[in-house]
Amino acid sequence: MTPEKRTMRIAVLKFSHETVTFLPFDTTEDDFIFPGSPASGEALLASEPKSYIGGFVQVAREYDGVELVGIESPLDSKRGSGSGWITTAAFERFVGRMVEELKAKGPFDGVYLSLHGAMGVRDVPRPEAEIARRVREAVGPKTLITATFDPHGNEDEEFLRHADMGFTVKYYPHYDAHLQGQRAARMLVRAIRGEFKPSHVTVKVPVISPTVLQWTGGNSPWAALIQRALVWEAREPDVYVNVFFGFPWSDVPDVGLCFQAITDGDPALAKKVADDMAGFAWRQREALLNAAKIWSIGDGVKRAKEAVAEGKTPVVLCDHSDRSGYATWLLRAIVEQGLKNTLVATLADKAAVEKLLAGGIKSGDAFDMEVGGLADESSGEPVRIHGKVRHVVEGPRRSSTQTCIAIEFGEGNLLILTPFLTQIIELHTLHEMGVDPASFDVIAIKSRVHFRRGFDDNGFAKEILLVEPDQPFLGTVRLDGLTYEHVTLDHYYPYGSPGFG
Repeated sequence: MTPEKRTMRIAVLKFSHETVTFLPFDTTEDDFIFPGSPASGEALLASEPKSYIGGFVQVAREYDGVELVGIESPLDSKRGSGSGWITTAAFERFVGRMVEELKAKGPFDGVYLSLHGAMGVRDVPRPEAEIARRVREAVGPKTLITATFDPHGNEDEEFLRHADMGFTVKYYPHYDAHLQGQRAARMLVRAIRGEFKPSHVTVKVPVISPTVLQWTGGNSPWAALIQRALVWEAREPDVYVNVFFGFPWSDVPDVGLCFQAITDGDPALAKKVADDMAGFAWRQREALLNAAKIWSIGDGVKRAKEAVAEGKTPVVLCDHSDRSGYATWLLRAIVEQGLKNTLVATLADKAAVEKLLAGGIKSGDAFDMEVGGLADESSGEPVRIHGKVRHVVEGPRRSSTQTCIAIEFGEGNLLILTPFLTQIIELHTLHEMGVDPASFDVIAIKSRVHFRRGFDDNGFAKEILLVEPDQPFLGTVRLDGLTYEHVTLDHYYPYGSPGFG
């Protein structure tokens, strides 16, 4: 049997988490355990048909003689992106199980890791690189290892010391996750066959930026940065460019902007491409850090009232800074300024939701209680809401909608309570919650950029206002208001005067 015809065995693993290390609560083992998680075998391979794993599985199975082995892996945290440091115990439990299973079910020709890049683990400085190191030890030096990443990864050259390749989503919102999964499968199979010999160069650029500025749509400088990467991939066969925007809410040593170039056995070309991308970003650093207007919450709500009077509806009020989902600053301003016909979607309050469900809350019941706040300083104080329950939608522990309670208050306003942060990205999520977004003049949400796929790209919102509290809380664009322990801010533009050759 020729090498091309023998069975090619590829292990598939997932451990993906975007860690907001400034939140006051840790992400524990229990946060990754819910119906369906951890997943293994075909359940893991079918877990995200429209995302990274779905793309990888689709292309890998287009090749004859490829066997995919789904290694037991945790799926997303129940808390979503409102989730703090992963405990060492949780990391060791899940990674330890993965390594044991790799050893038991090997040998493998290849390994695919579905990662994020902004994972933060207590006492593990570079978690994704550590995962790659342990996988390498388990499978040996000849097995090819590839991965996919979110562009908000905090990465440097360490991951590729242990792995062979990685492919990062380019767009924000992240439209190309499925595409990058396809790319990872295609290049892994080619590398296993000896048709592609990965050579890579990594360049860090001393720029740190809030995620709300990093939209790659419109005429933003981030769009220009991604376009430059796409041009390199178009002009040179088998060149792949990763742009890690960085995730400043993880207090980790490899935070900040990073570029990787991967070529077919051509390190000089990889260096040329990575240096070009890094140089372009450094020249554009001022524009990258001034890519969006941020309103104070008070001024944003005032402007929303003016936009409604001008007929520019619906208006989206987007609190980009709320990383826990519990923050009440925007809700309080909506109440105080008497905003009408406004949908507040959503406010996280796990204790309130559980209490209401335990009490048998139902449609039509009177509602009078304090909600939100108190999760941390950035969440503010609870706000008392008087009104009545419109409806209750009970979802599973982990779904796009979760359980939600819709409460009518004020003049045509509706508040949706959920147990955890729910980032409204697409309009259909609101419909799943039993709400017609088109019936409101103002929609207040918690999101950075992802919401644009459902509210901006389709022309639905007539005006978008990005807001944050006056205080520089943990989701702020004023990163110098955060207490970093592992990052020296003055080593990064715009907080210091770092050199870059």
